[in-house]
Amino acid sequence: MSGRILIVDDVAGSRIVLRARLAAACYDTVMAADGAECLAIAQGGVDARPDLILLGLGLPDMTGAALLRRLRADPRSRAIPVIGFDAGPDSAARIAALAAGADDVFAKSAPEAVLLARVRNLLRARVELAAVPGLAEPPAVFEPSGVIALVSSCPDRGASLHKELCQHLRDRIVVMNQAQAMDAAMAGAMDVFVIDAGSGKGAMAALGLLSDLKSRQATRHAAVCVAGIPIQDYGAAMAYDLGADDVVSPGADAMELAVRLCSLLRRKHSRDRQRVRVADGLRLAVIDPLTGLYNRRHAVPELRAIAARAQESGTGFTVMVVDLDRFKAVNDQHGHAVGDAVLVEVGRRLRSNLRDGDLLARIGGEEFLIALPGTLDEEGRLVAERLCAAIEEVPILTGSGLGVSVTVSIGVAGSLPDGGGPAGIDAVVEAADQALLEAKAAGRNQVTLRQSAA
Repeated sequence: MSGRILIVDDVAGSRIVLRARLAAACYDTVMAADGAECLAIAQGGVDARPDLILLGLGLPDMTGAALLRRLRADPRSRAIPVIGFDAGPDSAARIAALAAGADDVFAKSAPEAVLLARVRNLLRARVELAAVPGLAEPPAVFEPSGVIALVSSCPDRGASLHKELCQHLRDRIVVMNQAQAMDAAMAGAMDVFVIDAGSGKGAMAALGLLSDLKSRQATRHAAVCVAGIPIQDYGAAMAYDLGADDVVSPGADAMELAVRLCSLLRRKHSRDRQRVRVADGLRLAVIDPLTGLYNRRHAVPELRAIAARAQESGTGFTVMVVDLDRFKAVNDQHGHAVGDAVLVEVGRRLRSNLRDGDLLARIGGEEFLIALPGTLDEEGRLVAERLCAAIEEVPILTGSGLGVSVTVSIGVAGSLPDGGGPAGIDAVVEAADQALLEAKAAGRNQVTLRQSAA
């Protein structure tokens, strides 16, 4: 976990106390005495930027809210978590700091255990989705509304809080008890859970539900706010370490809770978008963008896995190398757009004539690799002949209505019955390549088989 923390406070004694607390927990610290120095560090070189900022809200050169807005407006510091501090912030001061972009606001007298738990909590959330080059997110122009589950074992308390929150939020708020919350958790339909720890069995029941929600696949990415645990209470530290995204003291009013929930929804939606971009990036890294088939980067380790499974089961496997015949002539005569359409349709026909567990990848311009787990030489040859026929039998229609007739040549090689293991893969692929050359030399549009090559 990263651990470079910037302490910003105009009182030297406060900076020293915080630094000592954090040093004991093995965090690296850097200090600033005013807003300008904070901005210079937070928006400076990448290697020098902090992972978290502890910000005294009473600075000599600018207000804490003004500094927070400047931090959140700059892409270099936008994602850095910030905990605001004041001598004893009242509700209005907390709301102003939270609305300006603080992740939380504590009194300077907050217990050390709670502070360190919150620091761990925010740093953990920051590194959960590590930044991926090229996937930095600009601020959202429009934030969608969310669905908030208000979990309370006291119907009257839940109804009262629901009424108050509806005056400040445009999001859908659903009141439920803990049993209903677990049903909602199974469905995974909630963006935020607000757990009322001030009702029923209190803090221990709230922490138990929090732990359940964070451990389930359907709700592990939902934000969870535990309301009703005093910040001085050790239960607050436990909540942060169990994964709570926020803990709200009993004295907080509906306006403060609404501001905190808006921030949680905004962060949750941002993380959802980032997860989608990361997943798309990972998918595109192994997918050929033209045909939608796997590429060589995916095919090589997948082929090794097929060989390993074949060796364990003693079933063997077959490899095919497929190449379009005279594809250059298609591009020269009809243009590259038609050539691309031909490649896409050939890939589709190959895929539709293979089993779900078979490997199909585009490994070159007009070359495809196929692996058939559990299939030996003669079976592989029959499949290859079926693929040749599927490509040849119907001309490929392009977007302009043009019908283009194409054929493929296929080289086939089978592994030994024990699969040959990962070490034998290169020999099998090389044998399939040689068989392809023989099929081309024999007149194209045909299959050549080389018997067990490894």
